[in-house]
Amino acid sequence: MEVIDQALEFENRKLSLKSTNDRILASKEVKGLILSLNEIYKVNNDQAIMDIMKRLTTIKRKVESRLKTHVTI
Repeated sequence: MEVIDQALEFENRKLSLKSTNDRILASKEVKGLILSLNEIYKVNNDQAIMDIMKRLTTIKRKVESRLKTHVTI
């Protein structure tokens, strides 16, 4: 389960989102991890995978909220 290992590594990584580019890259990475985990969850229905997805979604929301406050369209 390489995706699960990557997700846990991302979750434990210290995010220093100092630049807008860092925030964008982190948002894309976590989104990809969540989608990959969702595909695995559809097959297994493992509650542990759902818990990882929930924690990653929380991180994603924080990153995107910081991104939205600093980027004007």
